[in-house]
Amino acid sequence: MASGPSVLFLGDVVGATGRAAVRAALPELRETFAPTFVVVNGENIAGGVGITSRLAEELFGLGVDAITLGNHAFRQREVWSYLDDTDAIVRPANYLATHPGHGSCVVERDGVRLGVLNLMGNLYLDPGRVMFAQAEVEVDKLERRGVDLLLVDVHAEATSEKVALGWELDGRATAVLGTHTHVPTADARVLPKGTAYMTDVGMCGPRESVIGVRREQAIESMRTRLPVRFETATGDPWVCAALVRTDGRRATEIVPIQRSPRLPSS
Repeated sequence: MASGPSVLFLGDVVGATGRAAVRAALPELRETFAPTFVVVNGENIAGGVGITSRLAEELFGLGVDAITLGNHAFRQREVWSYLDDTDAIVRPANYLATHPGHGSCVVERDGVRLGVLNLMGNLYLDPGRVMFAQAEVEVDKLERRGVDLLLVDVHAEATSEKVALGWELDGRATAVLGTHTHVPTADARVLPKGTAYMTDVGMCGPRESVIGVRREQAIESMRTRLPVRFETATGDPWVCAALVRTDGRRATEIVPIQRSPRLPSS
């Protein structure tokens, strides 16, 4: 039986190293997996904290269909109006309605409509509204818009919240994929009603680091319990992603992906 459309989702892109890794890896990923859609979490793309309009346009220029964000969505003030004006970039839907931007979008390719929903966990983060209640509202809205596929990026600290949301949306979302903690988890699977799930896809960035930060700075902060200025690391860049294959709405397979692309010499 011929397979349906597929979605390639790339985890949090961290700083210049993450951007370079994505640029280097995307051509091979497209050739190998031929995804219908590419969605990227860009929440750490600007020096590890937030995103700018220029860097968002850089991702769109690579053929990315939609960008999701997270708790650093508003760190770069110049992007606020861009979030309002640009349909295909979404911040967590359970931020306050008065916050810049929007929490979901619909993108179309080859006659297939993909809904993209961004949500943020309530444990240890402060989006302003309850994630589960907002998920219900947003999924209803996207279903009324007639989407064929629905990808949910759940940006959260607590694995329990992510797992719970996966079960809550099983059969309604095509995929519920976690971001924020930057470390890929070993629990990728298709849930019983056809939702692909993974607690954290991982990051696109320097693995020679502490989740993207220069390791000596992160260790000093933890050791001394004093303020330390963090900088994005550069060594050992990797791209972490997940490919979700479908039969047209339900997921049939989820494939975790890790690549160490060769970057051009500077």
